[in-house]
Amino acid sequence: MSTAAPVNRIIPISTVDGPGCRTAVFLQGCNLSCAYCHNPETQNLCTGCGLCADHCPSGALERCPDGGVVWNPERCTGCDACIRLCPSLASPKVRTMTPEEVMGAVEHNLLFIRGITVSGGECTLYPEFLTGLFTLARARGLTCLADSNGTVPLAPLSGLMAVCDGVMLDVKSWDPDVHKALTGSGNETVKENLAFLSRCGKLEELRIVCVPGAVDVEAVLEGAARVLGDRASAARLKLIAFRPNGVRGAFADRAVPTAEQMSAYEAAARRMGFREILLR
Repeated sequence: MSTAAPVNRIIPISTVDGPGCRTAVFLQGCNLSCAYCHNPETQNLCTGCGLCADHCPSGALERCPDGGVVWNPERCTGCDACIRLCPSLASPKVRTMTPEEVMGAVEHNLLFIRGITVSGGECTLYPEFLTGLFTLARARGLTCLADSNGTVPLAPLSGLMAVCDGVMLDVKSWDPDVHKALTGSGNETVKENLAFLSRCGKLEELRIVCVPGAVDVEAVLEGAARVLGDRASAARLKLIAFRPNGVRGAFADRAVPTAEQMSAYEAAARRMGFREILLR
């Protein structure tokens, strides 16, 4: 049996996690702590403090005698009080699953989906799990994508890259100091992965979250265009407008970009050689 991984949730049919209808699998655990993360409950693993169980209005969570929390999905109403309360940026609903178990859930939707996308958290923290899952999915005729922050070196993961159809790469800032201030980590590996994915034809999508006053979008576009060179015109670029939904801390009150700002970013991207541009 292949290596298991902590699964935060599985969305049976998604139209925003890659081309066409796909099943999206979100893994738990991230190596960044982005100031504007809209899924902060995927960052860490549950510490078993029990605070969520004490305040669950439907009684779907129970403390274990030996520590930890057990989630009863049949009693859960999806109110997410546990998510909002958690001091550890975690979720008590996480399940440890094998590739075979995840594929068992995916198979219910085979008639309706083109492929699977694995996101997070940061999915590339679990390369053995991804390799096992993608191998099973490809055997069922599904395309396999990874949604990544790019901070795990991908070139050494030859087994994973052989069964991965593409990576949706999120570039959060081009300036290394700004990247570290926003995420807690540098971005040298992100740039190396961008070049690697472009060279081997595995760059499914370049993603930039547009956060006015925090992310210099034009600098990211300029840097990415320089790395991609002639391949920029063939690269799919997604410009994502920042939204405060789910965000905690100071960025929860930050303004969203205007339609005019998003149009300006799109125009800048075209000037720098990008042709396939999506706004979200």
